[in-house]
Amino acid sequence: MTTFSDPHLSMVRPVTPRTPEGCEDCLRMGTPWVHLRLCLTCGHVGCCDSSPMRHARAHAAADGHPVVRSFEPGEDWRWCFVHEAMV
Repeated sequence: MTTFSDPHLSMVRPVTPRTPEGCEDCLRMGTPWVHLRLCLTCGHVGCCDSSPMRHARAHAAADGHPVVRSFEPGEDWRWCFVHEAMV
């Protein structure tokens, strides 16, 4: 896996997942998700791009929080939606 020095990493904070039981927006709307992503700026838990609603990407765009990490058990990677790259 190749990573680079992404300037958005300065937005990463220690966070607590706001809805550890699932995608915050899907839970509210009653929609399904595939995989979860954790916003590393505010703790929003959103669904991945393979999910019907793509809430993690929507949150990144609406709130300006581009860096997420996988919120799946056993996965430890981060993604920047602005650069479309692992960070």
